[in-house]
Amino acid sequence: MSKNLKISLALVAAAIVAVLAFALAGGDDSESDAEPATTKTERLVRSDSQKLSVADDGKVTFVEFLDFECEACGAAYPAIEQLRETYDGKVTFVVRNFPLHNNSEAAAKAAEAAAAQGKFEEMYQKLFETQKTWAESEESKEDVFFGFAEELGLDMADFKAVYNHPDTAKKIRRDQADGKALGVEGTPSFFVNGEKVEAQSFDDLVAKIDAELAE
Repeated sequence: MSKNLKISLALVAAAIVAVLAFALAGGDDSESDAEPATTKTERLVRSDSQKLSVADDGKVTFVEFLDFECEACGAAYPAIEQLRETYDGKVTFVVRNFPLHNNSEAAAKAAEAAAAQGKFEEMYQKLFETQKTWAESEESKEDVFFGFAEELGLDMADFKAVYNHPDTAKKIRRDQADGKALGVEGTPSFFVNGEKVEAQSFDDLVAKIDAELAE
């Protein structure tokens, strides 16, 4: 089986699990944490949204609403990494939080706290690459995330200060509120230049990005 086919099948499975995850999670009151946004563009990418990479010309922006604990997001992670490598310098990749599971918000807080020290990408990768070791637990994994921060050589006093600050949780809830306003119903959800992509395969994402680059 080719690498692309394996990734394609992972994305199909991701779509199925995403719907089930959202249905089981139910609603919340995150809409109350939304900040005013006058345009769809502002909903997609806030001024403080985390960027994994930035395009030289800013022509194409790929936004993913994700949950670090979501199995489907973990399955899609290798595909996103492949896209980042393929379109390095050509596409801006943005991460937005959409927590749905027990330790999802804590993981998102860890990523945001790492970002404050310029280590968002490193924490993003570590959370997904170790997902199977900490996800789907009813117990708090906060100590695990603090351990990751130590492994990344972060200043732990500063890390914990950002992790525990109310504004960090507020930002995560705002991300989720933006996602809901844009029609996100589960994770992972992808947008390319503002258009939600219902990807059934890796090739669907490639085709959409290529089409936008060709415009």
